[in-house]
Parts: sequence; C-alpha cells; structure tokens
Amino acid sequence: MQLLLCPCFKIIGAVLLFWTGVQLLLPEDGTGDGIESSDNLWGAIGTILIADLVMSLDNVIAAAAAAESGPPQAKTALLVIGLGLSIPLIIMGSQALMHVMERYPAIITVGAALLGFVAGEMLVHDAALEPSFQGLGGPSTTLIELGGAIGVVVMGSLLAHRKLAARKHPPQCP
Repeated sequence: MQLLLCPCFKIIGAVLLFWTGVQLLLPEDGTGDGIESSDNLWGAIGTILIADLVMSLDNVIAAAAAAESGPPQAKTALLVIGLGLSIPLIIMGSQALMHVMERYPAIITVGAALLGFVAGEMLVHDAALEPSFQGLGGPSTTLIELGGAIGVVVMGSLLAHRKLAARKHPPQCP
C-alpha cells in the first residue's frame, strides 16, 4: 500500500500497461509472408498472461486493503484468504478468456483498449500528477483514460501494419 503513495509509481505501472496493450495488437514474429491467426492469438495469450501478472498487483493491494480494515488479530488470516481466493479466480478467468478469444479474436483489441484505459486511469491518479488533474474534474480525467484506450489501439495498429509491411517487403542489402 505504501508503494502506491510514492510519486511516479503509478506512472511506471501506466507505462507498463500501455506497452502491454500495444504488444497485444502486434503480430508474432515468424517466417513466411502470411501470419496464421493462431500464431497471433497465442502471442496475444502470452501477452495477456504477462498482463495478468502485472495487474495481479491490484489483487494483492485490494486484499491488503481489505485485511487492513479488519480486526488486528485477523489481518494476516484475511490477507492469506484473500490472496488464496484471488489466484485461482485469475487462473480460471484466464482459461475462460483464452477459449473466448479463440472464438472471437476481436476481444484482443477490446482487451488492449481496456489496458490503455486502465493505464490512463493510473496516470491521472498518480501522487505526482493527481494535483494537476484535480482542477480539471471528472470529464477531463475520463477523456485522458479514453485517450489511453484509443492510444493503445492506434499505436498497436500502426506498429502491426508497419511490422506486416516489413515482412512483405524486407529491406534489400546492396
């Protein structure tokens, strides 16, 4: 909990989430001219699993916050129970999401946009930047959060297009 109060800690997390969202939209490196959707899907699944690890910090923080509000003699037990329940839920949720992504690959783009939105939210609530955003009010911070979502999709799409173009037309050596 103390780390979240440190200035710039959430900025680092926001940058990591933004990068993870962009990575979801990039095709896997491979040989040949075409990209099989399964290659891209499995790459996206790997990126989502990494994102789960990064975002599981939220679960630890939530469990710690819930345990902190409990009776002093039960804080450790509440923390262990909270973490013990959240880990299987994340794993089962990831498995279910993999099956849905196989059937509906557009969910990858939605997930990337969601990571961008959360990155924008973390950015506006960082201890170093929050005073700058307080005067703007709710709608302005929501625009920044939406900008994070749109930024991830736009940057990921541009980089994916560039990567695919480079595969089709590799640079020629003189």
